[in-house]
Amino acid sequence: MSRIFNFAAGPAVLPDSVLERIRDDLPDWQGRGMSVMEVSHRGKDFVEVAERAEQSFRRLLGIPAGYKVLFMQGGATAQFAAVPLNLAGVGDTACFLNTGQWSIKAIAEARRYVEVEVLTDEQASNYTTVPEATSIKVPGGAAYLHYTPNETIGGVEFPYVPNPGSALLVADMSSTILSRPIDVSQFALIYAGAQKNIGPSGLTVVVVREDLLGRARKLTPTVLDYAAMASAGSMPNTPPTFAWYVAGLVFDWIEAGGGLEAMGQRNAAKAGMLYDYLDTSGFYANPVHPGCRSWMNVPFTLHRSELDKQFLLESRTAGLANLEGHRSVGGMRASLYNAMPVEGVKALIEFMQDFAQRHG
Repeated sequence: MSRIFNFAAGPAVLPDSVLERIRDDLPDWQGRGMSVMEVSHRGKDFVEVAERAEQSFRRLLGIPAGYKVLFMQGGATAQFAAVPLNLAGVGDTACFLNTGQWSIKAIAEARRYVEVEVLTDEQASNYTTVPEATSIKVPGGAAYLHYTPNETIGGVEFPYVPNPGSALLVADMSSTILSRPIDVSQFALIYAGAQKNIGPSGLTVVVVREDLLGRARKLTPTVLDYAAMASAGSMPNTPPTFAWYVAGLVFDWIEAGGGLEAMGQRNAAKAGMLYDYLDTSGFYANPVHPGCRSWMNVPFTLHRSELDKQFLLESRTAGLANLEGHRSVGGMRASLYNAMPVEGVKALIEFMQDFAQRHG
């Protein structure tokens, strides 16, 4: 069976070489006569896997001393609750920038635990823009400022890091982590679901300043308490061992490919190719303001929406899968995560050119 080009927003494409390594490891991992999914998470063998994955992740992001890396469960959605439970007290105010569906979900969950102040809301543009950096004014006394650097559904991306003033800066980087270099020291806390650029679903990576540990409310579940997770090596219970193992392989793959500098160059080139075609095609359009277009998630519409079903049918036949847009916005969406090769983007553009010529 031939591999197709998978443009899904998540669970997302994994590198071929990583999949081949997993395939070879599955029945007999490192000569142990069993799969990595079968070994004890408390045993020396898996502990080494976990520690190596963390060190690779730290090297890739250049995480400075004074930060803990946690491997947690519950997806990024669980962090919508974990963040206020760990970083704010009852009656405290948390500030948010609303740039789309995932911001909205984070805001709704936070309202259960803190007073929420939405500083900017891009609803007027139908979430096709991000706020001007100078428009963000975080009030004194706010516990933290939360934003979503890349909105997976709408395809908008911040071209800058917001200034949180005296508040802590928190970022949901699920869709953009490891896609390019970042300065971790600008953030108090970063969290990311694994199923975009890290590995299979079921794992969530949290990077948190050590001085923020131990502030969780008494009612915080142990599995959401950052201090408890840190003291237990992210294993107060059985972790998602397979996803953790695969994440380590993906980190190794990124390092072998030149790290985040090289990855960022490749991702910028892939996105640039597709946007250039969309902007000149006359048949397709991208709704996002050019100054905040995502490298990772590229939504687009056809000149005539009645052709959507035909486009999806023909693209799947051509080996281009999962191009339908999110149900809340419709249209199409091509997710260009790290493991999407440039050949996949070229194949997509060639198909789009042919489809437009036949249906234009």
